[in-house]
Amino acid sequence: MRLFIGAFLLLALCAIQPAAARPSQMPVPRPAPDWIISEWVNGEATTLQDLRGKVVIVDFFQLWCPGCNAFSIPLLKQWERTFAKEIAAGKLEVISIHTVFEGHDYQNPDKLKKFLKRKKIHHLVGIDRHAPGDRVPRTMRLFGTMGTPEMAFIDKTGMIRFQEFGGFNVERAERMLREMLREAPNPNRRKQLGARN
Repeated sequence: MRLFIGAFLLLALCAIQPAAARPSQMPVPRPAPDWIISEWVNGEATTLQDLRGKVVIVDFFQLWCPGCNAFSIPLLKQWERTFAKEIAAGKLEVISIHTVFEGHDYQNPDKLKKFLKRKKIHHLVGIDRHAPGDRVPRTMRLFGTMGTPEMAFIDKTGMIRFQEFGGFNVERAERMLREMLREAPNPNRRKQLGARN
């Protein structure tokens, strides 16, 4: 019985811990592709072109993802408080993309909307579009994400400067956000960063 309880507790602990941080399988920095969204929740549709000149945090999540519920969703709420002035001034945008690659029947738009209300998530959320017959959604493929949670930071020129799967060093990531917010919106930066790859 003790062995059973121990195994159960170990499995439960693993289920609530986000995956260890892993850099994206795609190189950074690189130009951000535009997302392909079937429906927007909590606001009007937007594109990366609309957001040019802002720093953008993109969180790829699923409503039933343990790491999202334990790590990325609480972190976004914390950052929305920390960077409230920058968000209000239009310098920083937070966007979540519900990128469902499993449990499609359960993780549907109706359940997502109830989940967002329950979790008090008020920022813009896009539902990643699926191509007909493809279980992996299109934005997930474009960004090369490895699963959920995965987070990306896009700078004022539209370059992805940070992308990691699972948990990551929050202090390091927050320092990077602050640096990106301080940068002047230099249109040549995109060329300079792109030339390094």
